[in-house]
Amino acid sequence: MNDLGIPEAYAETVADGILFVVAFVAVVVVGRVLVLPLVDRLLDRRGLDRHAKVPLKKLVNFAVYFAALGVAFAFAGFGNILTALATIGAAATLAIGFAMQDVIANFVAGIFIFTDKPFRIGDWIEWDGHSGVVEDISLRVSRVRTFDNELLTVPNSQLTDGVIKNPVAKDKLRMQFLFGIGYGDDIDEATDIILEEAEAHDGILADPEPSVRLTELGDSSVGLKSRVWIADPARSDFVRVRGEYVQAVKERFDDAGIDIPFPNRELSGTLDVSEEVVTAADD
Repeated sequence: MNDLGIPEAYAETVADGILFVVAFVAVVVVGRVLVLPLVDRLLDRRGLDRHAKVPLKKLVNFAVYFAALGVAFAFAGFGNILTALATIGAAATLAIGFAMQDVIANFVAGIFIFTDKPFRIGDWIEWDGHSGVVEDISLRVSRVRTFDNELLTVPNSQLTDGVIKNPVAKDKLRMQFLFGIGYGDDIDEATDIILEEAEAHDGILADPEPSVRLTELGDSSVGLKSRVWIADPARSDFVRVRGEYVQAVKERFDDAGIDIPFPNRELSGTLDVSEEVVTAADD
Protein backbone atom coordinates (compact mmCIF):
# COMPACT_ATOMS: atom_id res chain seq x y z
CA MET A 1 0.00 0.00 0.00
CA ASN A 2 2.95 2.32 0.68
CA ASP A 3 3.99 1.88 -2.96
CA LEU A 4 0.60 3.28 -3.96
CA GLY A 5 1.09 6.33 -1.81
CA ILE A 6 -1.48 5.28 0.77
CA PRO A 7 -0.51 6.13 4.34
CA GLU A 8 0.07 3.08 6.52
CA ALA A 9 -2.62 4.27 8.94
CA TYR A 10 -5.24 3.87 6.23
CA ALA A 11 -3.75 0.87 4.43
CA GLU A 12 -5.67 -1.74 6.43
CA THR A 13 -8.96 0.11 6.01
CA VAL A 14 -8.43 0.41 2.25
CA ALA A 15 -7.55 -3.29 2.01
CA ASP A 16 -10.69 -4.21 3.93
CA GLY A 17 -12.72 -1.97 1.66
CA ILE A 18 -11.30 -3.67 -1.42
CA LEU A 19 -12.10 -7.08 0.04
CA PHE A 20 -15.62 -5.88 0.79
CA VAL A 21 -16.20 -4.72 -2.79
CA VAL A 22 -14.64 -7.84 -4.33
CA ALA A 23 -16.67 -10.20 -2.13
CA PHE A 24 -19.88 -8.26 -2.74
CA VAL A 25 -19.42 -8.23 -6.52
CA ALA A 26 -18.42 -11.91 -6.58
CA VAL A 27 -21.55 -13.03 -4.70
CA VAL A 28 -23.81 -10.85 -6.86
CA VAL A 29 -22.26 -12.25 -10.05
CA VAL A 30 -22.62 -15.84 -8.82
CA GLY A 31 -26.22 -15.13 -7.85
CA ARG A 32 -27.07 -13.64 -11.23
CA VAL A 33 -25.22 -16.29 -13.25
CA LEU A 34 -26.18 -19.40 -11.26
CA VAL A 35 -28.94 -18.78 -8.72
CA LEU A 36 -31.38 -16.66 -10.73
CA PRO A 37 -31.35 -18.93 -13.84
CA LEU A 38 -31.81 -21.97 -11.57
CA VAL A 39 -34.78 -20.32 -9.85
CA ASP A 40 -36.20 -19.38 -13.25
CA ARG A 41 -36.07 -23.02 -14.37
CA LEU A 42 -37.71 -24.19 -11.14
CA LEU A 43 -40.53 -21.68 -11.61
CA ASP A 44 -40.99 -22.88 -15.20
CA ARG A 45 -41.33 -26.44 -13.94
CA ARG A 46 -44.05 -25.25 -11.56
CA GLY A 47 -45.92 -23.94 -14.57
CA LEU A 48 -45.98 -20.31 -13.41
CA ASP A 49 -46.66 -17.71 -16.06
CA ARG A 50 -44.55 -14.58 -16.61
CA HIS A 51 -46.78 -12.41 -14.43
CA ALA A 52 -46.46 -14.79 -11.50
CA LYS A 53 -42.68 -15.19 -11.86
CA VAL A 54 -41.80 -11.49 -11.78
CA PRO A 55 -42.43 -10.81 -8.04
CA LEU A 56 -40.85 -14.11 -6.99
CA LYS A 57 -37.72 -13.36 -9.02
CA LYS A 58 -37.56 -9.94 -7.40
CA LEU A 59 -37.58 -11.64 -4.00
CA VAL A 60 -34.72 -13.93 -5.02
CA ASN A 61 -32.79 -10.97 -6.40
CA PHE A 62 -33.22 -9.14 -3.10
CA ALA A 63 -32.03 -12.24 -1.22
CA VAL A 64 -28.91 -12.40 -3.43
CA TYR A 65 -27.98 -8.79 -2.64
CA PHE A 66 -28.67 -9.32 1.06
CA ALA A 67 -26.44 -12.42 1.08
CA ALA A 68 -23.75 -10.51 -0.84
CA LEU A 69 -23.80 -7.79 1.79
CA GLY A 70 -23.39 -10.29 4.62
CA VAL A 71 -20.57 -12.19 2.90
CA ALA A 72 -18.79 -8.93 2.04
CA PHE A 73 -18.86 -7.74 5.65
CA ALA A 74 -17.51 -11.11 6.82
CA PHE A 75 -14.67 -11.21 4.26
CA ALA A 76 -13.68 -7.64 5.00
CA GLY A 77 -13.29 -8.44 8.67
CA PHE A 78 -16.18 -6.25 9.72
CA GLY A 79 -17.51 -8.93 12.01
CA ASN A 80 -18.46 -6.48 14.73
CA ILE A 81 -20.38 -4.34 12.26
CA LEU A 82 -22.08 -7.42 10.85
CA THR A 83 -23.08 -8.56 14.34
CA ALA A 84 -24.39 -5.13 15.19
CA LEU A 85 -26.34 -4.94 11.94
CA ALA A 86 -27.76 -8.41 12.55
CA THR A 87 -28.89 -7.40 16.04
CA ILE A 88 -30.44 -4.18 14.77
CA GLY A 89 -32.02 -6.05 11.88
CA ALA A 90 -33.53 -8.66 14.20
CA ALA A 91 -34.99 -5.99 16.47
CA ALA A 92 -36.29 -4.02 13.51
CA THR A 93 -37.80 -7.16 12.00
CA LEU A 94 -39.61 -7.92 15.26
CA ALA A 95 -40.97 -4.39 15.54
CA ILE A 96 -41.98 -4.26 11.89
CA GLY A 97 -43.56 -7.69 12.20
CA PHE A 98 -45.89 -6.52 14.97
CA ALA A 99 -46.69 -3.27 13.19
CA MET A 100 -47.28 -4.83 9.79
CA GLN A 101 -48.96 -8.13 10.59
CA ASP A 102 -51.69 -7.59 7.99
CA VAL A 103 -49.19 -6.57 5.30
CA ILE A 104 -47.03 -9.61 6.00
CA ALA A 105 -50.08 -11.89 6.02
CA ASN A 106 -51.12 -10.53 2.63
CA PHE A 107 -47.55 -10.92 1.35
CA VAL A 108 -47.39 -14.58 2.43
CA ALA A 109 -50.87 -15.16 1.01
CA GLY A 110 -49.69 -13.70 -2.30
CA ILE A 111 -46.85 -16.23 -2.43
CA PHE A 112 -49.34 -19.06 -1.81
CA ILE A 113 -51.55 -17.74 -4.62
CA PHE A 114 -48.58 -17.75 -7.01
CA THR A 115 -47.50 -21.27 -6.03
CA ASP A 116 -50.86 -23.00 -5.45
CA LYS A 117 -52.60 -21.22 -8.36
CA PRO A 118 -56.21 -21.36 -7.09
CA PHE A 119 -56.97 -18.88 -9.86
CA ARG A 120 -55.24 -17.04 -12.70
CA ILE A 121 -55.60 -13.68 -14.39
CA GLY A 122 -58.76 -13.80 -16.48
CA ASP A 123 -60.53 -16.35 -14.25
CA TRP A 124 -64.05 -15.75 -12.97
CA ILE A 125 -64.03 -16.24 -9.18
CA GLU A 126 -66.58 -15.97 -6.37
CA TRP A 127 -65.86 -15.42 -2.65
CA ASP A 128 -67.69 -14.01 0.40
CA GLY A 129 -70.64 -12.84 -1.65
CA HIS A 130 -68.45 -11.15 -4.28
CA SER A 131 -67.72 -12.24 -7.84
CA GLY A 132 -65.77 -10.97 -10.81
CA VAL A 133 -62.90 -11.53 -13.23
CA VAL A 134 -59.31 -11.40 -11.96
CA GLU A 135 -57.41 -8.57 -13.67
CA ASP A 136 -54.17 -8.47 -11.68
CA ILE A 137 -52.34 -10.44 -8.98
CA SER A 138 -49.54 -8.92 -6.92
CA LEU A 139 -47.82 -10.08 -3.77
CA ARG A 140 -50.04 -7.92 -1.53
CA VAL A 141 -53.39 -7.54 -3.30
CA SER A 142 -55.39 -8.90 -6.20
CA ARG A 143 -57.63 -6.78 -8.40
CA VAL A 144 -60.99 -8.14 -9.50
CA ARG A 145 -63.36 -6.51 -11.99
CA THR A 146 -67.00 -7.11 -11.03
CA PHE A 147 -69.73 -7.67 -13.58
CA ASP A 148 -70.99 -4.15 -12.80
CA ASN A 149 -67.57 -2.91 -14.03
CA GLU A 150 -66.39 -2.04 -10.51
CA LEU A 151 -62.73 -2.67 -9.64
CA LEU A 152 -62.21 -4.43 -6.30
CA THR A 153 -58.76 -4.31 -4.69
CA VAL A 154 -58.75 -7.38 -2.45
CA PRO A 155 -56.07 -8.15 0.18
CA ASN A 156 -54.64 -11.55 -0.68
CA SER A 157 -55.24 -12.92 2.82
CA GLN A 158 -59.00 -12.60 2.24
CA LEU A 159 -58.67 -14.86 -0.79
CA THR A 160 -56.59 -17.53 0.96
CA ASP A 161 -58.30 -17.61 4.37
CA GLY A 162 -61.78 -18.26 2.97
CA VAL A 163 -63.37 -20.44 0.32
CA ILE A 164 -62.90 -19.37 -3.31
CA LYS A 165 -65.16 -20.69 -6.03
CA ASN A 166 -63.49 -20.84 -9.44
CA PRO A 167 -66.14 -21.99 -11.95
CA VAL A 168 -63.72 -21.80 -14.89
CA ALA A 169 -60.84 -23.78 -13.38
CA LYS A 170 -61.58 -26.72 -15.70
CA ASP A 171 -62.34 -26.94 -19.40
CA LYS A 172 -66.07 -27.44 -18.87
CA LEU A 173 -68.72 -26.29 -16.41
CA ARG A 174 -72.05 -27.80 -15.37
CA MET A 175 -75.04 -25.47 -15.53
CA GLN A 176 -78.25 -26.21 -13.64
CA PHE A 177 -81.69 -24.66 -13.95
CA LEU A 178 -84.95 -25.51 -12.20
CA PHE A 179 -88.04 -25.44 -14.44
CA GLY A 180 -91.40 -25.39 -12.70
CA ILE A 181 -94.50 -26.86 -14.37
CA GLY A 182 -98.09 -27.19 -13.21
CA TYR A 183 -99.34 -30.28 -11.38
CA GLY A 184 -101.71 -30.97 -14.25
CA ASP A 185 -99.02 -30.83 -16.95
CA ASP A 186 -97.37 -33.84 -18.58
CA ILE A 187 -94.00 -34.43 -16.87
CA ASP A 188 -92.65 -36.66 -19.66
CA GLU A 189 -93.52 -34.10 -22.35
CA ALA A 190 -91.88 -31.29 -20.38
CA THR A 191 -88.79 -33.43 -19.82
CA ASP A 192 -88.52 -34.19 -23.54
CA ILE A 193 -88.76 -30.48 -24.40
CA ILE A 194 -86.02 -29.56 -21.91
CA LEU A 195 -83.69 -32.24 -23.30
CA GLU A 196 -84.45 -31.42 -26.94
CA GLU A 197 -83.62 -27.75 -26.46
CA ALA A 198 -80.39 -28.68 -24.67
CA GLU A 199 -79.38 -30.92 -27.57
CA ALA A 200 -80.28 -28.21 -30.09
CA HIS A 201 -78.12 -25.51 -28.51
CA ASP A 202 -74.58 -25.23 -29.96
CA GLY A 203 -73.12 -24.04 -26.66
CA ILE A 204 -74.25 -27.12 -24.71
CA LEU A 205 -72.13 -30.28 -24.82
CA ALA A 206 -73.50 -33.63 -25.91
CA ASP A 207 -70.94 -35.40 -23.70
CA PRO A 208 -71.55 -35.39 -20.77
CA GLU A 209 -75.13 -35.66 -21.96
CA PRO A 210 -77.85 -33.35 -20.62
CA SER A 211 -80.14 -34.75 -17.94
CA VAL A 212 -83.42 -33.80 -16.26
CA ARG A 213 -84.60 -34.95 -12.83
CA LEU A 214 -87.79 -34.31 -10.90
CA THR A 215 -86.43 -32.70 -7.74
CA GLU A 216 -89.27 -30.72 -6.16
CA LEU A 217 -92.97 -30.91 -5.41
CA GLY A 218 -93.60 -27.31 -4.47
CA ASP A 219 -96.69 -25.48 -3.27
CA SER A 220 -97.77 -24.59 -6.79
CA SER A 221 -95.37 -26.37 -9.17
CA VAL A 222 -93.46 -29.53 -9.98
CA GLY A 223 -89.72 -28.84 -10.20
CA LEU A 224 -87.70 -30.35 -13.06
CA LYS A 225 -83.98 -29.65 -12.70
CA SER A 226 -81.97 -29.55 -15.92
CA ARG A 227 -78.25 -30.31 -15.79
CA VAL A 228 -76.15 -29.47 -18.85
CA TRP A 229 -72.45 -28.84 -19.54
CA ILE A 230 -70.76 -26.01 -21.45
CA ALA A 231 -67.20 -26.01 -22.85
CA ASP A 232 -64.44 -23.43 -22.27
CA PRO A 233 -66.61 -21.57 -19.76
CA ALA A 234 -66.44 -17.86 -19.11
CA ARG A 235 -68.91 -15.69 -17.27
CA SER A 236 -70.19 -14.15 -20.51
CA ASP A 237 -70.65 -17.60 -22.11
CA PHE A 238 -72.41 -18.94 -19.03
CA VAL A 239 -74.93 -16.08 -18.91
CA ARG A 240 -75.53 -16.13 -22.68
CA VAL A 241 -76.04 -19.89 -22.96
CA ARG A 242 -78.30 -20.02 -19.91
CA GLY A 243 -80.44 -17.14 -21.17
CA GLU A 244 -80.83 -18.58 -24.67
CA TYR A 245 -81.52 -22.07 -23.36
CA VAL A 246 -84.13 -21.03 -20.81
CA GLN A 247 -85.87 -18.77 -23.33
CA ALA A 248 -86.05 -21.61 -25.88
CA VAL A 249 -87.57 -23.96 -23.29
CA LYS A 250 -90.09 -21.32 -22.20
CA GLU A 251 -91.22 -20.76 -25.80
CA ARG A 252 -91.61 -24.52 -26.33
CA PHE A 253 -93.61 -24.78 -23.11
CA ASP A 254 -95.91 -22.01 -24.35
CA ASP A 255 -96.44 -23.79 -27.68
CA ALA A 256 -97.21 -27.07 -25.90
CA GLY A 257 -99.58 -25.43 -23.44
CA ILE A 258 -97.36 -26.28 -20.47
CA ASP A 259 -97.89 -23.78 -17.70
CA ILE A 260 -95.12 -22.29 -15.55
CA PRO A 261 -97.01 -21.56 -12.32
CA PHE A 262 -96.41 -18.59 -10.09
CA PRO A 263 -97.48 -18.10 -6.46
CA ASN A 264 -101.04 -16.89 -5.93
CA ARG A 265 -102.65 -15.44 -2.84
CA GLU A 266 -106.38 -15.74 -2.23
CA LEU A 267 -107.85 -13.38 0.33
CA SER A 268 -111.05 -14.32 2.14
CA GLY A 269 -113.18 -12.56 4.70
CA THR A 270 -115.41 -9.51 4.81
CA LEU A 271 -114.76 -5.88 4.16
CA ASP A 272 -117.00 -3.24 5.68
CA VAL A 273 -117.37 -0.12 3.55
CA SER A 274 -119.03 2.92 5.00
CA GLU A 275 -121.79 4.38 2.84
CA GLU A 276 -121.59 7.75 4.55
CA VAL A 277 -121.12 10.57 2.05
CA VAL A 278 -118.30 12.93 2.83
CA THR A 279 -118.98 16.51 1.79
CA ALA A 280 -116.66 19.41 1.43
CA ALA A 281 -118.19 20.98 4.51
CA ASP A 282 -117.31 17.90 6.55
CA ASP A 283 -113.66 18.36 5.64
